[in-house]
Amino acid sequence: MIEAVNLTKEFGEFTAVRDVGLQVPEGEVLALLGPNGAGKTTTVRMLGSILTPTRGWAKIAGFDTVKDAQAVRQVIGLLTEFPGLYMRMKGLDYLRFFGELQGMPGDIIRRRSEQLLKRFELWEAHDKQVGKYSKGMKQKLTLVRAMLHDPYVLFLDEPTSAMDPHSAKLVRDAIVELRREQRTIVLCTHNLAEAEQLADRIAIVRRGQIIAQGTPVELKKQLLGDPLMELRLAGPMNGLVNYLRDKVEVVTHGEDWVRYTVPDPLHFNPALLSELARQSTPVVTLSEIPRSLEEVYLQIVESDQKLEDALKETGEKPFE
Repeated sequence: MIEAVNLTKEFGEFTAVRDVGLQVPEGEVLALLGPNGAGKTTTVRMLGSILTPTRGWAKIAGFDTVKDAQAVRQVIGLLTEFPGLYMRMKGLDYLRFFGELQGMPGDIIRRRSEQLLKRFELWEAHDKQVGKYSKGMKQKLTLVRAMLHDPYVLFLDEPTSAMDPHSAKLVRDAIVELRREQRTIVLCTHNLAEAEQLADRIAIVRRGQIIAQGTPVELKKQLLGDPLMELRLAGPMNGLVNYLRDKVEVVTHGEDWVRYTVPDPLHFNPALLSELARQSTPVVTLSEIPRSLEEVYLQIVESDQKLEDALKETGEKPFE
């Protein structure tokens, strides 16, 4: 549904996006992560036929984002960071206006608007001026606008940033449902927990380049290494830490617990438990410690920064 090859955008001498390549199949949620100014929004604007690439090309549902810009705009829904609401319009009139721009028949606009406004708990405010909506309500209204014409592809830039926990859950549930309906979604967010919960794949962007890409599991494996296990006993460890050091990498330990990494927990852990049972050592728990996407993200960005600093010391120009 989304394909980009060497996508590049220059503003004068400044390169905002450099040689981005993407392939996003139908029904996948891709999260674009990166610090402010990394190039995420510029990338989305090129994919949405708002900006013309300096070099490279992209297609959405088979339509070229430059040659077939009008067709692209009809098959995508776009929620931008600054949506530009018309504050004097009433909520339902606002949706009718954008539905007409998409060429939707009036009865379908009314039906879809009512359906989506009720879904996001906005129906009671449909006859109220948008300027009187709360910040979270405005955010939900722009999401409704993006979904109104039932697009194949959705680009969502910080969709839950202004919302209370209940409203944010409504949006996350909607994203899950859209994926179930085989809609393709590109999600730009700083909420790493949200990205880990929703995304099938993650692309981390820095200085206009994708510096890492993969599923959350793949990125954790590549960057964080072997699974981290924690063993807790009902009594003191005694000589168990030294026993483990001969077999695995002990990360840290206390009086009655130890954490270690192991490349093959499916074989090692049952053998360890059998040995502890043979010695009548009382085990409270043996479990894997979850590794967060935040750990992966910080490690990638910090490693990339160290590489940039090293290049500067050698006189080379990074990212060029």
